Amino acid sequence: MHATFVIGMLLQSSTVAHAADSWPSKPVRMVVPYAPGGPVDLIARPMAQRLTEALKQTVVIDNRAGANGNIGAELVAKSPADGYTLLMGSKSQLTINPLIYGRSGFDPARALAPISLIASSPSGLMVHPSLPVKSLKEFTALVRARPGKLSYASAGNGSANHLAAELYKMLAKVDLLHVPFKGGGPALNAVVGGQIEVIFISLPLTVPFVKSGRLRALAVCADKRAAVMPEVPTTAEAGLPGHESSAGVGLLGPVGMPREIVARLHAETVKALAQPDTRDKLVAQGQEVIGSTPEQFVAVIHEETERWAKVVKAANVKVD
Repeated sequence: MHATFVIGMLLQSSTVAHAADSWPSKPVRMVVPYAPGGPVDLIARPMAQRLTEALKQTVVIDNRAGANGNIGAELVAKSPADGYTLLMGSKSQLTINPLIYGRSGFDPARALAPISLIASSPSGLMVHPSLPVKSLKEFTALVRARPGKLSYASAGNGSANHLAAELYKMLAKVDLLHVPFKGGGPALNAVVGGQIEVIFISLPLTVPFVKSGRLRALAVCADKRAAVMPEVPTTAEAGLPGHESSAGVGLLGPVGMPREIVARLHAETVKALAQPDTRDKLVAQGQEVIGSTPEQFVAVIHEETERWAKVVKAANVKVD
């Protein structure tokens, strides 16, 4: 599916290669395709500060929210491949969006070149504490006893937490009612407030609610326990192997950037992530710091696209 995407990343355009030696000679724009204050934005800002220091040119944050990240991503994809317009995007833009927005004519996984997967945070299965369950096993038994009676909240049709819940339904062979909201904040608030019973959502967002007893964490959707909630078992430990879902944030640019610029951006990104203050800021948000190579980022995209394609097809997921 992404052969063009991989080739476009590796075979950088020679027409702009001559500019690599003098790059950057002016400010660099970092597009964040989500609203200020969200998880991606909170990673972008310390990274922009560090890159500003390293490149000796201002890296300016430009928030362009809309269409589940596609508006900002398309803006970057259509920009000159000269290293002056970058994207701090989410992994779901590259793995889920192409599956559900295919008819839009824009495929971010083909139009963007990965530079580094910066950080990742697992999703967690959260329930309102009024639900009489203390474990994933008990929850699954309750759902089976009440098919179609319990509801899960999501940030909207085709969102990452929508697909995480559908993956759970597939693996556990249960029936849950989907209640989509317009954004992750309202969805989380509905579960905290008790209007909806269940949500699969990025773990860092839930920490204060779990600590205060307003949410109960049943499982971490990852292959290892999370540092922010080490007492919560993984889905595999809780009896549901194969259920993994995480929110990743990475740096990308338009396909065709000179390889020298890609290499410089990757190197400076890794250096920034190695600095204690930057790392500490991300860890405090519940993020696992990664700093992958472009090739490793590509491999993650391919692997997760295959996983979510099966879920999208089986659940017949469609956007509004």
